[in-house]
Amino acid sequence: MENTPLTQDVELTVACYNDEGPPPPYHRKNSQPNPASPETLAIDMSGNTLVPPGESLTSPESPRRRHKSDGAIPAATLNSQPSGNNHLSPNQRKNSMFGSRSTISGIKFDDPYIEDGKCSDRTSWKTTDSDDDESGLTLMYSKHEKLPMKDFSMEVRATMDVQNFLKKTVLILDLNKVSLDEIIDEILHKLLDSSGSKHSFDQARSALFTHDCVHQLSRTLQCTSISEGGGFDYDQNWICALASIPSIQTRHVGIARLHHPANLGTASQEVYFVIVVLTPTKEKGTKNELETGRTFATIMSDPELRMKLLEVNTEPEFKEILEAHTNALAEKQKNWASEKAMFSAEHQEQSSFRCSLFRGIREDLRRRIPVYVSDFKDGVVGNKSIQKTISTTFFLYFACLMPSIAFGVLNANNTKGQLNVEKVLYSQTFGGLVFAFFGGTPHIVLLTTAPLALYTKIIYSICQDFDIDFPAMYACVGLWNSFFLFLYSAFDLSVLMKWSTRSSEEIFALFISIAFCVDAFKDAVSNFAAHYNIPACSMTTTANSAVNYSITSNLTNSVASVVNSTAPPSGCERDVSLLYLLLLLGTLWLGVTLYNFTMTPYLNAGKRELLADYSLPVAVVIMSFFGSYIFRDVQLDSSFTPRELSLEVFKVVPFHNLSVGAVFGAMGLGFCLSLLFFMDQNISAALVNAQQNKLKKGTAYHWDLLVCGVINAVLSLLAFPWVHAALPHSPLHVRALADVEERVDQGHIYQIIVRVRETRLTAIFSHILIGLSLLILNYLAYIPTPVLYGLFLYVGVTALYGNQLFERIMLLITEQSAYPPNHYIRRVPQRTIHLFTVLQMVQLLVLCAFGFTPYPYLKMFFPVLIFTLIPLRHKVIPRLIRQKFLKAIDGH
Repeated sequence: MENTPLTQDVELTVACYNDEGPPPPYHRKNSQPNPASPETLAIDMSGNTLVPPGESLTSPESPRRRHKSDGAIPAATLNSQPSGNNHLSPNQRKNSMFGSRSTISGIKFDDPYIEDGKCSDRTSWKTTDSDDDESGLTLMYSKHEKLPMKDFSMEVRATMDVQNFLKKTVLILDLNKVSLDEIIDEILHKLLDSSGSKHSFDQARSALFTHDCVHQLSRTLQCTSISEGGGFDYDQNWICALASIPSIQTRHVGIARLHHPANLGTASQEVYFVIVVLTPTKEKGTKNELETGRTFATIMSDPELRMKLLEVNTEPEFKEILEAHTNALAEKQKNWASEKAMFSAEHQEQSSFRCSLFRGIREDLRRRIPVYVSDFKDGVVGNKSIQKTISTTFFLYFACLMPSIAFGVLNANNTKGQLNVEKVLYSQTFGGLVFAFFGGTPHIVLLTTAPLALYTKIIYSICQDFDIDFPAMYACVGLWNSFFLFLYSAFDLSVLMKWSTRSSEEIFALFISIAFCVDAFKDAVSNFAAHYNIPACSMTTTANSAVNYSITSNLTNSVASVVNSTAPPSGCERDVSLLYLLLLLGTLWLGVTLYNFTMTPYLNAGKRELLADYSLPVAVVIMSFFGSYIFRDVQLDSSFTPRELSLEVFKVVPFHNLSVGAVFGAMGLGFCLSLLFFMDQNISAALVNAQQNKLKKGTAYHWDLLVCGVINAVLSLLAFPWVHAALPHSPLHVRALADVEERVDQGHIYQIIVRVRETRLTAIFSHILIGLSLLILNYLAYIPTPVLYGLFLYVGVTALYGNQLFERIMLLITEQSAYPPNHYIRRVPQRTIHLFTVLQMVQLLVLCAFGFTPYPYLKMFFPVLIFTLIPLRHKVIPRLIRQKFLKAIDGH
């Protein structure tokens, strides 16, 4: 019967560990013991158990101790027929149904005993007179075998196994043990104590562990999955241990859910679930330990199921979820073949580039309309959903409000107050709410960004040079931009983004992070120039020098005169700049520390996650309190000066003030701006819908672009600031709504997203709060400016997590032995990795040169440069780096 895997990127791996090792084929030497000794076993490289000529391999029932505390148990006996051939006959071999041959191992159910700090191995090639290896060294032979997933729709035995387990219910919830021995002992007692046989317990324990000082599980099942970029990850959340013993008559399956994750060794460092499968030695093939273990391993390979099982509190709930998932899995596998054929047809159809009128929009709506209601339900239904919705709402509120205020101040300075904080907040509220209700991808966050602020400055400079009415010109550029966006969405030009690779997306994302940091430090430099490095402070330095000279020359002067002479002249406010730096870096430090709190051992997992979810709001509130109250004697400048709200801002701009030439000039500016919108909107959508985020409701690239065009057309009519998909806010929004699993690989801790709540509620609630903030602008002005820009640094730094380009830049200054175990490091030569990184850095530097140049007209070509990243990646870089390396290092 053919077994169909669940997906193409998930598989089961069985690992066998044997301390006996595979020595060469049997040739007795003088130094070796007599081959007639019944305690001698050898395994050749082909996996055959060797039997000395003319002898039967028998292990007498001699007492032994596995540990000092263990009682003696008899050993098992394996008899083989005498044969002239040293190797087992084909009839004596036990073949795996998956093509990898294993052999009757002739296991004697006895471990080496540990006494006086020594480990002895009774199956090793040693004479009885020789000393044991007192150093504890041993050779471990490991073997990995790929297994297909169990097909619950085709294999009746799989469903019967689960039903049998549900009836017997050998289940331990919240086991408060972390030692491997204690965990296994607890499960075995629950499984075998009813039989009343100490003999079965000892046999099971001996069969589950290796027979040496290392003392680890000898046969395990785990799940591996394709990771980002083509590597593979182990599911470290669970492990299944297998064994067959002769003293039991029926199969036993036990599952323990640990109260705290346990470190059970390599690739099992965050284990919550331990499954033990015991079967009789003479069990038929369809019911042996491997087949039974494969059944439960297939079920546990689903990360969403594991997340649900971690949340239940009672055994009936655990069994109910397990049974429901089994039925759903059978139904899913039943339809898998037809879904695969449909996916192949769609993929083949998408691979051929065709532009057709409104076709992409129709397909986007066909995907998103059926799940529109669930976009609201998913924010409140499910474990921790309400908690995540509330925390993400406050995260988005602060993450959107603070940049809006900062960019409002920047736009006000660039346009002499024609675009101000109030207008930015109006744009943010309107654009955010419209996109939250009608956008195709609710995780995308619209925002006024640094590139838009730069482009606005360009338009204002042009208007000043040619004496053009700025609001009318600004609105005309925005309308042309919306017109081109309509064309892009109508003719499905977003399919061009299939050639956008991880390289292009991460270059642009890193540029945005740099832009946030540059804006923050630029304002810090301006503050120091206004309050620290000024002539009045130079006079203070001169006065201090004079005082020091006076003290050394005339000690009879009064202390009062010295104190008075050291008072700084009026105008020197170095304390303002120092407090500015303290609040700026303090906001960054506190926010990032709380954001990374999940990686610390403090408190418990729930409280760590709660602090991480509220890291941004907590950092802003605490540092604002310090700046406005604790250090109230230091007069910091207000972040902005609020104006009285008025309906006069909602007036359509006077287009009649523009000449025909200005309209056509606005068309050129609008086209360049549309390229920026097109790239930014689609790159943000691609990062949100990345495979590792595991979103399920489908993409809506064309519809999102159309909605964005409509929003900005309305904003342009009122000469309000434009908004588009923001980086890194959109990927951070996804992360805030995600449940994750922690994994450890060679000391490096990383997180894998298990599921993401695809809801519109967070964007709706947060933008309602932003709209209400217009009523409290007088109080928002008390938020110190360094806290606003500290949030810029926070957003820029946290966006670096998961940015592979930044990780590879760090490799240039990292010791080679400390390289993380990423997939591309295993598959790509080191020089090639560094060459590709340098090529990306060159592209990034060119973007920065044009984006941060002091010449406004050069910034006009910035959107065109972003678009050229795609042809550079596909036409130039493949000439320098082989395609197979590019696929490994630059694949999604």
